[in-house]
Amino acid sequence: MANKYPNFNEDKEECRKFLSNYRDEDGIFKYMRLLQDVADRKLHVINIHMADLVAYGGGSNEEFVARIYSNARRYISLFAEAADDLMPDPSLSAEQVEREEDVYDVLMRQRAEQHAENLAQGDAAVAAVDPLYQLPALLRRRFDLHIVPEPKRKAQAIREVGAGQIGRLVVVKGIVTRCTDVKPLLQVATYTCDECGFEIYQEVTARTFMPLFECPSARCRTNNARGRLHLHTRGSKFQKFQEARIQELAEQVPKGHVPRAMTVQIRGDLTRQVSPGDVVSVAGIFLPVPFVGFKAMRAGLTADTYLEAMSFHHFKKRFSEYASEQTPEEAAAVRQLAAEGSSDVYSRLARSIAPEIYGHDDVKKVLLLLLVGAPTRTLPDGMKIRGDVHVCLMGDPGVAKSQLLKHIVTVAPRGVYTTGKGSSGVGLTAAVTRDTVTGEMVLEGGALVLADMGICAIDEFDKMDENDRTAIHEVMEQQTVSIAKAGITTSLNARTAVLAAANPAWGRYDMRRTPAENINLPPALLSRFDILWLMLDRADVDADLALARHVLHVHQHSAPPALDFDPVDPTLLRNFIATARTYEPCVAEELTDFITSAYAGLRQEEAASDAPHTYTTARTLLSILRLSEALARLRFAAVVAQADVEEALRLMHGSKASLQTEARQRAGLDAISAVYSIVRDEAARARSTVVSYADALNWITRKGHSEAELRECLEDYAELNVWQIDQDSLTIRFIDS
Repeated sequence: MANKYPNFNEDKEECRKFLSNYRDEDGIFKYMRLLQDVADRKLHVINIHMADLVAYGGGSNEEFVARIYSNARRYISLFAEAADDLMPDPSLSAEQVEREEDVYDVLMRQRAEQHAENLAQGDAAVAAVDPLYQLPALLRRRFDLHIVPEPKRKAQAIREVGAGQIGRLVVVKGIVTRCTDVKPLLQVATYTCDECGFEIYQEVTARTFMPLFECPSARCRTNNARGRLHLHTRGSKFQKFQEARIQELAEQVPKGHVPRAMTVQIRGDLTRQVSPGDVVSVAGIFLPVPFVGFKAMRAGLTADTYLEAMSFHHFKKRFSEYASEQTPEEAAAVRQLAAEGSSDVYSRLARSIAPEIYGHDDVKKVLLLLLVGAPTRTLPDGMKIRGDVHVCLMGDPGVAKSQLLKHIVTVAPRGVYTTGKGSSGVGLTAAVTRDTVTGEMVLEGGALVLADMGICAIDEFDKMDENDRTAIHEVMEQQTVSIAKAGITTSLNARTAVLAAANPAWGRYDMRRTPAENINLPPALLSRFDILWLMLDRADVDADLALARHVLHVHQHSAPPALDFDPVDPTLLRNFIATARTYEPCVAEELTDFITSAYAGLRQEEAASDAPHTYTTARTLLSILRLSEALARLRFAAVVAQADVEEALRLMHGSKASLQTEARQRAGLDAISAVYSIVRDEAARARSTVVSYADALNWITRKGHSEAELRECLEDYAELNVWQIDQDSLTIRFIDS
């Protein structure tokens, strides 16, 4: 009968054969090349991929692979011992070896010489018996070894990992909620005897250990000297150590339950690879750890568990990582999409955002610009001008504000969704907590800090307490969170674009009250938003019929109706935006007068209005520049064009289009008359009787009108002999009365 217990000597030989004989697709000895890089000081980590092991055996080593999965910690040591045996000599020259040599190499050489002398002095018998006297392999080893599971291995939820998987290699998916600082963790403690000078070594495998005090050497025992041991810090071996907390994702939590969390211990070069807010799958060894101290008395026989990390896989990356890690096929798809033309790409990308949601084309264009953003400017004196675009969607209930927010968070590589009532000021900025590892007071970032270099979506913005809402002011302009509490005074980065959704003051927009009364946000906060978009729900037979058909089709077929364009895949959308964000467009000198006159016109409109919609300040000018630069990025251009500025101004006027339409209806003014009034007033302001078609179109689109309305207006008023129209250039010439 075959022995059901593993023979570790045979398995170690299997490990040796695999490391020395495995060839990759190119026929290269993959792991022998890695060992050569370790010997040449070019590499410090060896990853044993289980997919390579399965391919090497061709299906004949299934039991060996299963044993590795079930007892990963032991097989890591077997692979490490096999790597030590196969370690080649450095391929460097003597001069290169001397140049690459560090303090650790000098210490190891001295130890080897001293060890040989000690053995020659007659302590060989003690060395053969006492493991404390041996030079540990862990001390001589210059690499960390990890076992990486197969990519096809399905990630589990945290609550699915149970006691039956203790010691096994498991893959867990979740979101990182907390990370400690990186600390040195002792691996091998080196002691020096003050009587005989011998070095004694103690391997440390847990977080806590009992130090040695008496020298076990033969000389001290013979002389009955009881030499005291002193911990030799410089000669000991330390490893980088970090502890993280990973929590279940919302879709993994059953009804009525709260998310579970698990501690992840990260060592060596795996540290600093994750940060709070990252959605990752962690491959690691599920291990128990006994309680110590007073907790052990209360815990009894129970033990805590943790995951010793072997590898990480990020599900969401930053835009900069998307741009740098694009494959040639993805880069070709982005170039092909960009070749369609700037206006077509701009409209198509915007309509590809949440195609299931009917209409709101201009709102989606604004959200696209929020994803693209503008470059952050750093002045010579250190002052920074933010490039992130902040948007507030305010509207009546049922206009899909929350759905748009949720979709943007999923599209953005790094996004955090929160609600006004469910968030406190501390939850948005930072909280002071006690570190579980060191017991010190540490900062734990809130939603705005977790969304650093991403998007923070805040729903029900109007329901937020006023004291908590003030915590956002600094983040929206300075993009930092300043903390002075519990003896900690610091600033945390919160370089995030804020996307807020709110209802008007009385639930629905009340046309009998002024816009300021309806919006009900303080001017200090309102001026920080680049665009405040009013989404009003007004009765319109044609629009209501189209919306109803769209919603019914989505419910019947679980998909939007046939669209008149081909939506862009979300992955391609991310890659396109990531490429666009690599450009840093600047404003051309010839646009200076155009932008300044447009800003001055906005200020004059606000001053002339009895009930202004927004507060136009110098921040509004920066908002125009940010939106223009974002539009230039979408064209992959290095310079902002006048068309970009005109589109930015059109969006800023279009954000109040629903109000203007309502006001015209109440005043009894139809759209054609309104277009005529705009063209007449602008021509009078310019003191000109001749107006080009391009200028007229620019004026009326800024006020929220369409080109079709302008053409109808030209025909109607030409028949009334108010003006004459050139048939070729469509130039308008007013007829003097």
